Amino acid sequence: MTDNRTTPYAALIMRIALGILFLAHFGLKFFVFTPAGTAKFFASLGLPGGLAYVTMAVEFVGAIALILGVYARVVAVLLIPVLLGAIYSVHGPAGFFFTNPNGGWEFPAFWIVGLIVLALTGDGKYALKPTFHQR
Repeated sequence: MTDNRTTPYAALIMRIALGILFLAHFGLKFFVFTPAGTAKFFASLGLPGGLAYVTMAVEFVGAIALILGVYARVVAVLLIPVLLGAIYSVHGPAGFFFTNPNGGWEFPAFWIVGLIVLALTGDGKYALKPTFHQR
């Protein structure tokens, strides 16, 4: 059973937490590794270096959209491929546990679960642009 009084607040907390995680992940790439360094890392994995810039843009825009509640359910679904790509290219080969060298796929997989939960639960309280606005 769902508590309709508290579910919108739970979705709000989930939405903001996921947005902050994506913002932090973007910040790591942008401020610590630098965009050029991130592109070189992507190239070292056999991926196009330009994909790093696309990934960073998606993470940043997605983070802001989640935090503000702008079509959050759709954004949550659209962010899943970023994490699947991270699992496939970096974290999957490192094994399950995130404490493994190069970080395993445990954390990105759980992050995907959070995105799915948000997509199924709803945009949450105080969403600026709800995904399915009832008229």
